[in-house]
Amino acid sequence: MKKLVVLGMGLCMALAFTSCKSSESAYKKAYEKAKQQEMAEAPVVEEAPVAAPVVAAPVAVAPAAPVEVGTVREEKVQLVSGNGLKAFSVVCGSFGVKANADGLKSRLENDGYNALVVSNGQGMYRVIVASYDDRVQAAQARDDFKAKYSNNAEFQKSWLLYAK
Repeated sequence: MKKLVVLGMGLCMALAFTSCKSSESAYKKAYEKAKQQEMAEAPVVEEAPVAAPVVAAPVAVAPAAPVEVGTVREEKVQLVSGNGLKAFSVVCGSFGVKANADGLKSRLENDGYNALVVSNGQGMYRVIVASYDDRVQAAQARDDFKAKYSNNAEFQKSWLLYAK
């Protein structure tokens, strides 16, 4: 009797596991159908003929607006690598590991910058892309750096550091 019960339970288990078929193909069919429908509903864009460029008379250029300096962080820092640290610096990266800071420094040097690495008292390594004695020049350099790397979200967070 025990053998019959065990055999019956085994047969039921086998049927239960084999009757569950993967519905992956159903999902794939639904996805393909949705893609076809999306392609059918996509608007057709017609290209307009290109007109000859219009040449305008020279326009007087207004003087540049003053640079927004923004906030400046003050920290006591020590130069770790590089040279030329001045009072106001543009920081483009901050790392807890020196090797990461050195990696960014070498990348920036390959792009033509005189990058520096400094450390603060909390063990953070700051990567400096430019350093100036004047706050306004540093702010302008920060804005230029952000504009050059507009597609890099991390560089858009660049900030000014005042080295004590």
